Amino acid sequence: MKLAIIGTGYVGLVTGTCFAEVGHDVICVDNDAAKVKMLQAGGIPIYEPKLQELVQKNVAEGRLSFTSSTAEGVEKSDVIFIAVPTPPQPDGSVDLSFIERVARDIAGAMTGYKIVVDKSTVPVKTGERVSETIKRYCKAKVEFDVVSNPEFLREGFAVDDLMKPDRVVIGVRSQRPVAAMKEIYSPFKAPIIITDIASAELIKHAANSFLALKISYINAISIVCEASGANVEQVAEGIGLDERIGRRFLNAGIGFGGSCFPKDLSAFIKISEQIGYDFRLLQEVQRINAQQMDRFVKKITDTLWVLRDKTIGVLGLAFKQNTDDVRMSPAIDLCQRLQKEGAALRVHDPKAMDKAKPLLKGATYVDDMNAVAEGCDAIVIATEWEEFKSLDLDRAQKSLSHPIMFDGRNLFDPAEMEKRGWVYKSVGR
Repeated sequence: MKLAIIGTGYVGLVTGTCFAEVGHDVICVDNDAAKVKMLQAGGIPIYEPKLQELVQKNVAEGRLSFTSSTAEGVEKSDVIFIAVPTPPQPDGSVDLSFIERVARDIAGAMTGYKIVVDKSTVPVKTGERVSETIKRYCKAKVEFDVVSNPEFLREGFAVDDLMKPDRVVIGVRSQRPVAAMKEIYSPFKAPIIITDIASAELIKHAANSFLALKISYINAISIVCEASGANVEQVAEGIGLDERIGRRFLNAGIGFGGSCFPKDLSAFIKISEQIGYDFRLLQEVQRINAQQMDRFVKKITDTLWVLRDKTIGVLGLAFKQNTDDVRMSPAIDLCQRLQKEGAALRVHDPKAMDKAKPLLKGATYVDDMNAVAEGCDAIVIATEWEEFKSLDLDRAQKSLSHPIMFDGRNLFDPAEMEKRGWVYKSVGR
């Protein structure tokens, strides 16, 4: 099918590229001319495993192209996916100005029937607003359908998530666009759930809020484990093997971050408030998440006493492994708190250092993770990159003024670290 993807961020670029990979003709639209030029030349503005190779392959094979013209994208496509940002506002609600602008642009370019798909994460009732906007600004007065098709991509695993999805949710007002949407997704061989638009919009917020709840739950359990002498990883394993619960998202740490969970959680709380429900359960999820970072910083200050004039090595700046995304990253928050206490920082991340520099100034950026500990008073693990498990502990131990590690991601074994002579502080163990 002929598809347009408006927006080439994490969601839009991965979606468009994977659609092209399974045989659709895809044109990706972005109003950033420099980004479009980069994509046309085979580069990508983000780090996502497997993505660049797929972009280059599908551009070369003629199934994937890029433009800065929404009108061109609309003209050349039968189905138009909106995948633009929906950033949070100060009160926790969602800024829908990008969605509204794109809906107007689509309306102005339409000359025949189109299916317009909300791929961005949006509050319930957004589909109605998009439909009203297109109807209002479409001079040609042609027929169209608005569909809600939420994404469930994990940064760092987005290509695999789209190529092998757990499910595809399609929210519609009528049956007319269903056949086309099923045809788009048929190569992915995933269960397809057809719902009304409002239900589809709620599914994404409800899913992300539940996953955030699981993370805050295990972080709360980690507090109980520390107080009682239990091991949170053993507890997580014991409850996670229950098929009703599952092991995923039960990893204790310094809290969740990124561009999705905090935003979607705040948005869902605000959406519920606007329709008359005080979602206190999710407010507690937020509180636990914030306090988890407070507790971790306290571990550092309790151990090192005064942070002023101390140097701390930090491994990890991205909000999670396998991405260069530092938006609302707990690692960046932690670094900024340590700097506020007067600590000097030596930092390393496999992919996120360039994007971290505007947010984290005054730190020393180190290209080799094994050199981070040099001249430091302690080392902190803030992101769960797999390669950090292979840190040269002997070298780090010799480089530090005293072998102290604060492991915010539980990458090492406490007994082994103690045997090696480390002062080792982790989470819930």
